[in-house]
Amino acid sequence: MEEDRVRFICKRTVVSTKSVEQGQLYRFSVFDHVMEPNHIRLVYYFRSSKTREPGEITKKLRESLAYTLNCYPIITGRLVKDIDGMDEKDDLNRQWKVKSNDGGMRMVEARATGTVEEWLRSVNREEELKLVHWEDMYHLPYYWSTFYVQVTEFDSGGLAIGLSCSHLLADSVCAMMFFRAWADLTLTRNMMAPPLFHSLPPRRFANHGMISNNQLLSHYIKSCALNAPPSNLTEDSIVTVTLLFPDPMVRAGESEPGLSTFEILAGLFWVCVSRAKGKTNEFVDMSLCVDVRKLLRLDQSYFGNCMVYHKVQYSKPFKTKDSLLLSHAAQDIHNATKRLDYDTVMDLIEWLSSNSNPISNGSDLVCTNLEDMGNSRPMMFEKDLILSHVSCYVEGPVAGGGQVIVLPSPSCEEPTSRVVMISLPRREMVKVVEDELLLSFSPVLLMDYTKQKNV
Repeated sequence: MEEDRVRFICKRTVVSTKSVEQGQLYRFSVFDHVMEPNHIRLVYYFRSSKTREPGEITKKLRESLAYTLNCYPIITGRLVKDIDGMDEKDDLNRQWKVKSNDGGMRMVEARATGTVEEWLRSVNREEELKLVHWEDMYHLPYYWSTFYVQVTEFDSGGLAIGLSCSHLLADSVCAMMFFRAWADLTLTRNMMAPPLFHSLPPRRFANHGMISNNQLLSHYIKSCALNAPPSNLTEDSIVTVTLLFPDPMVRAGESEPGLSTFEILAGLFWVCVSRAKGKTNEFVDMSLCVDVRKLLRLDQSYFGNCMVYHKVQYSKPFKTKDSLLLSHAAQDIHNATKRLDYDTVMDLIEWLSSNSNPISNGSDLVCTNLEDMGNSRPMMFEKDLILSHVSCYVEGPVAGGGQVIVLPSPSCEEPTSRVVMISLPRREMVKVVEDELLLSFSPVLLMDYTKQKNV
């Protein structure tokens, strides 16, 4: 595979078309603070039937991005440390906030060889991450952009747009909502769902004690006490496989009424990864990452972190030959999801208000639910640019002992079809993709690990 399929042209700063109120401050929620060491990368692929001059679509997207940023002053500002009521030398205990200053958003422009369809047939994790620019913060945070966009035009047709951001400002739902808002404004000059900036629900001052046996809170208490990710899981050892499940409900849902597609797929990979890790009488530890906007009675356009990590407890002994193993796993996940309610999440919010250390999921497998990010209205920047695939990566200590991310399928008409991205150490991935239970679902391989380097 060629090493130089992507050529970087330049990096610019895109500023909003309207000046913001200089010096306005945006403070972060407790959910934001616990996600500080992590970041998100998204890649959206669009196929095109139209021939354009090089740079033509990039110029249009750069101009529409400037208008989109008018509604996102928190993105165009810069991070500063909160020194209110604190000794300026006490940097460790000071928290970040955003100060409006029209600093803008960084945009990288690039070109790639071939077509987007050819790229998708041969891409691996290492190359895909070249389509989404990210820079770690160094010594000058006031000049560091918390969001980056990379627009890559393919020489023979198609487009890839990468979006990366600090998890301190947004979760994956927010990042995807920003992307859709940008597309809507580019196509129709109208933003269908502008972001909402407001606080999480206020604390409860009635005589409300913490819920006994609050497993969500217990997981955060333990996770926030961890100082570092597990030493046996390094970024260099990870490979990623992307699978399309045309209709997992046909395979399992008919005999398991009441279960969601996510719960079936999460259960499937809980079983397969447990086997791959050599478990003979128990499941591996697993945390679900789920959106709680609806539980907290917040609008879906709420901007900020609002996804929680909820540990799943298995209720039955693990027997690798048990034909009902998937059923047990999916039901445990379903029961764990049902236990999440307003008071359970509010307990966590109130505990985090005085204990906001970053969360680390240790060696847990993390399964993230993004299946609701599909939309009956196609995402389009132009009518001839058709969305064909989306990739999502969450990087940092929160990643745990491997990741499973469940996404809607943008290219399949079946409403229960899903795309699943699995990131694991190579030696475990080999066993997962050969597991008979996984193969019984007849998944379609979209991105293979065999072409990926194990540095």
